[in-house]
Amino acid sequence: MSLSTGTETTQAVEATETVPLTIDGIEVQAPKGALLIRVAEELGIAIPRFCDHPLLEPAGACRQCLVEVSTPNRDGQLTKMPKPQASCTMTVSPGMVVETQRTSAVADKAQHGVMELLLVNHPLDCPICDKGGECPLQNQAMSNGRGESRFVDTKRTFAKPIKISTQVLLDRERCILCQRCTRFSKEIAGDTFIDLQKRGASQQIGTFDTRVLGYTGGLTEGSAELDEAGAPFASYFSGNTVQICPVGALTGAAYRFRARPFDLVSSATVCEHCSSGCAVRADHRRGVVLRRLAGEDPAVNEEWNCDKGRWAFTYATLPDRVDVPLVRDEVTGELVETSWPDALDVAARGLAAARDRAGVGTLVGGRLTVEDSYAYGKFARTVLGSNDVDFRARPHSAEEEAFLASQVAGTGIGVTYGDLERAAAVVLVGLEPEEESPILFLRLRKAARKGLGVTSVAPLASRGLEKLSGLLVPTPPGDEAAVLRAAAQPSAAHPAAEAISAALRSEGAVLLVGERLATSPGALSAAAALAAATGARLAWVPRRAGERGAVEAGAMPRTLPGGRPLTAAALVDVATAWGVERLPSAPGRDTAGILAAASAGAGLLVAGVDVGDLPSPAAARAALEGSSFVVSLEVRRSAVTEHADVVLPVAPPAEKTGSFMDWEGRLRPFDTVLETDALSDHAVLDELARLMGVELGAAKAVGLRDELAQVGAWDEARVPAPDVAPGRTTAPGPGQAVLATWRLLLDAGRGQDGEAYLAGTAHRAHARLSPATAAGTGVRDGGHVQVSTRQGALVLPVRVDPSVVDGVVWVPTRSRRSEVGLRLGAGAGDLVGIAPAPDQLVTGDQA
Repeated sequence: MSLSTGTETTQAVEATETVPLTIDGIEVQAPKGALLIRVAEELGIAIPRFCDHPLLEPAGACRQCLVEVSTPNRDGQLTKMPKPQASCTMTVSPGMVVETQRTSAVADKAQHGVMELLLVNHPLDCPICDKGGECPLQNQAMSNGRGESRFVDTKRTFAKPIKISTQVLLDRERCILCQRCTRFSKEIAGDTFIDLQKRGASQQIGTFDTRVLGYTGGLTEGSAELDEAGAPFASYFSGNTVQICPVGALTGAAYRFRARPFDLVSSATVCEHCSSGCAVRADHRRGVVLRRLAGEDPAVNEEWNCDKGRWAFTYATLPDRVDVPLVRDEVTGELVETSWPDALDVAARGLAAARDRAGVGTLVGGRLTVEDSYAYGKFARTVLGSNDVDFRARPHSAEEEAFLASQVAGTGIGVTYGDLERAAAVVLVGLEPEEESPILFLRLRKAARKGLGVTSVAPLASRGLEKLSGLLVPTPPGDEAAVLRAAAQPSAAHPAAEAISAALRSEGAVLLVGERLATSPGALSAAAALAAATGARLAWVPRRAGERGAVEAGAMPRTLPGGRPLTAAALVDVATAWGVERLPSAPGRDTAGILAAASAGAGLLVAGVDVGDLPSPAAARAALEGSSFVVSLEVRRSAVTEHADVVLPVAPPAEKTGSFMDWEGRLRPFDTVLETDALSDHAVLDELARLMGVELGAAKAVGLRDELAQVGAWDEARVPAPDVAPGRTTAPGPGQAVLATWRLLLDAGRGQDGEAYLAGTAHRAHARLSPATAAGTGVRDGGHVQVSTRQGALVLPVRVDPSVVDGVVWVPTRSRRSEVGLRLGAGAGDLVGIAPAPDQLVTGDQA
């Protein structure tokens, strides 16, 4: 098993053609087509600029980077261009001679003049501007501007701030029209939510895309959430425009007026929200994180992150944070505060009794680090004597575990972000990258703009697929296996399957599958077989940050660390590494089985599990109530802690050292941002194991990481790839539809709690139907539909979408007013009832 954090494998490439030129008297060979400003940077010559950004296309909008340029004429004589040139748009040419502001008085004067024009209407509000202290305009006004202004007239002003969204605010009078924000929106995110308005002296930033949210009504004219065209703002990547704005024109509502850069301590860390593995910079003051910015990591997130990763960090500071251990009082039945020694003693005795009586199951949530998941798996097998451990606190299947053990665990860094950019085609199955792994989406979009072909096997064309210019293979939930099997043996009778096959047989093709395929019988089996048949590379993309690491750590009921099966040889190998005599050999129960056993009286050890994520929250609560003894290691009070006998507080990612593993298999280590007394999960387990008579060796994250690396990947017989027959989708009858569902990036998950500004930009929950399905059930576009099961119903606004497969209704899995598991108790592929809902029946909580 590779736990390397290294960069991607360097591939041999042909020598790049170079051209000779001179910059400030320095002769240099530069790659043909390189921009002057980049070549100067390589020489250590800093040319001032505002509009230039290495990840955006050249614009030449601000004109601050002017330099003098001379080029050879036909006779070979150097001829100076008649006026200074923008170095951010001009490419190198043979024999070119460039003089920057360091050696040319003309270039220096031109830059001073441009700076003076930029400052003509710029307000002098640096002391109250959020950008003050880290502002390129401030810095370059001092280094490349005049010492005093000659402008004596009244500066132009605008009403401020303009509320572009609940999260992003615009001070138009500070804007210097560099167009970084508009170019990012169009080129990188694909969301034209912000653009240039008007022309000449009246030009300014404004206007948004009317299609971004899938807006279905509900806001009134004049609302701050609407732009002047009456359209709402929405982009999952809007925070990047705040970060790359070279002035204080765009600011984040959550951070506005809260601190100055020189008051902050910056720490490099890793985002805990999804499997993208983004590098993040956390800025904190007096023990409180005040903001997070995208870190720079060219191999992973480049310089971007999503709004959830940027702003959803307040959840760990809410009043329901568990700061001290809690033990349930035997008399009152209430949780009461106690000391650590007492809580650990009660937990140890209770777990030992439950283990000896009916066993204890271990549920490991997706928030955990690699080290934590490894410690839970080791604790379950060496202390609790059971393989009943599972990280999949979501819909899952035995087929999925076999797939993960055979195709994912112990494979190290597989498909990378760079591989996707070099691929000719990518096929997505059971995966919506923009919702489930936003940085993966940005890299796919970057590649798609250069020619990558993206195909999605899905029940509808999502907004993300449209921005990838992708091809939809319309597939009802549950039919993915049939489509993939047909693609393995394509024929003219199945043109869509033939298109998938052709795509996957192209150079460098990649098949990306999501965790949602766990509930589609035979789909993961078909995906593995299709990749083998076509030669395409296969990668699994989970939604949560801790899942890929949990696979490596062996936090699964039938899989040991490194993809080891529960065979005698593998058990001996791990037992030897752990220094124990033997390990349990009986296959463990998965999450569903563990909860069923708990309902019958078995014990539970639960960490980071959100009951609302489980297929049946009601059944999970019943299991918690029926369990003989429940120990919860948690950051905040939850539905689990409500039923726990002992609650042991643990540290959120900002307060501990550890690592996540992104979907590539790349280890993403991070250090403690805030020094507190909170303990990591593995440190608590280490002490708990000691009280139960076992030396776990899990006190330190670094030690666990080294131990896992020493255990290594299993190079003997592995779990064979699953071979499950495709399931059969039941055809819907009158008034019925097949349920399609997945989670949106911004939803009702607990990781976004406490961030009201971010919540205001979440996509509004709505249902989608095809025109034929809507007509057949009497549902009208823009009206409301009731989606129901025997357990309950949802009432949601409707959008009639021609891309949706007939007989299918799509709703978000866990958004406000659309809690599928809680309300319906159903999942993707199940039959649900659909009927028009009179608008007057829609309450304020459901609208």
